[in-house]
Amino acid sequence: MNESAQSLLIVDDDVAFTGVLNRAMSARGFTCSVANTAAAALQLAGQIRPRYCVLDLKLGEANGLKLVPELLQATPGMRILLLTGYASIATAVEAIKRGAHDYLAKPVDADQVVRALLGEAAHQPAAATPAPDAPPPLKRLEWEHIQRILGETGGNISEAARRLGMHRRTLQRKLAKHPVRERPHGPHG
Repeated sequence: MNESAQSLLIVDDDVAFTGVLNRAMSARGFTCSVANTAAAALQLAGQIRPRYCVLDLKLGEANGLKLVPELLQATPGMRILLLTGYASIATAVEAIKRGAHDYLAKPVDADQVVRALLGEAAHQPAAATPAPDAPPPLKRLEWEHIQRILGETGGNISEAARRLGMHRRTLQRKLAKHPVRERPHGPHG
């Protein structure tokens, strides 16, 4: 009902993640509401009319991309930040086309989320960003595919390994490595 300048709707099916982000964003001055399903997100958006929304790409069986226009219809002018563990240029472009204001790949920290919501530079400098038609590195594509299959199997390593056509221990070794980064990052990058 009351549209607060710092009102934030957090939409993610990961209850632990929403709890952590809720506390972190509240500590940064946001008034947070949490939804763990697409239906709850639409209901809350219509009721509280938040200024900002952090939306996960995967909401169980639902797709966050499809939810973007529906949320904007419920709350016109809301700034939507799409978060995903399945980062790709195609998904980023589609998110923006559907009305999201920004897009970040998980894991993210609360300060990155704040900068993205407020429209500040949350990303690496444009000079370091690959050209839109340049394909992502093969290792990055493999990592994204593994993460997508893991998400589809609810984190079941054995089932994911079966779907990927690899031995379970091979998949576990790949998962034990740090996520593939697009660019070096810090001393361990």
